[in-house]
Amino acid sequence: VQLQACGGGVVQTGGSLRLSCATSGLSFSNYAMSWFRQAPGKEREFVAAISRSGHSPHYTASVKGRFTISRDNAKNMVHLQMNSLKPEDTAVYYCAGDRTFDATVEMSAKEYDYWGQGTQVTVSS
Repeated sequence: VQLQACGGGVVQTGGSLRLSCATSGLSFSNYAMSWFRQAPGKEREFVAAISRSGHSPHYTASVKGRFTISRDNAKNMVHLQMNSLKPEDTAVYYCAGDRTFDATVEMSAKEYDYWGQGTQVTVSS
């Protein structure tokens, strides 16, 4: 199983980035998918999740209205569109997959079975 995240970079405050995560080796449509992030010196935190069907997106409060998670089950990919970026969004962003049997999405990192390698997002002030 592989999860490959990409799309990170350096952007100014107010800018946008689109992260993508390509997966292989798993039955993608059976997995809820999420994005987590980890800033230097901080614990990994939940950012956004989407159910296996693409419904029921969940977001942490600090990104609601600015970030949008989406998935393409035909291409086995999940995306995170990030708009109105702030310096506090600076972190390494990880995609993760959780095998589920319904529309449940989890916000705890320990529930996730597979992780990508991370992509750095830096927002300059």
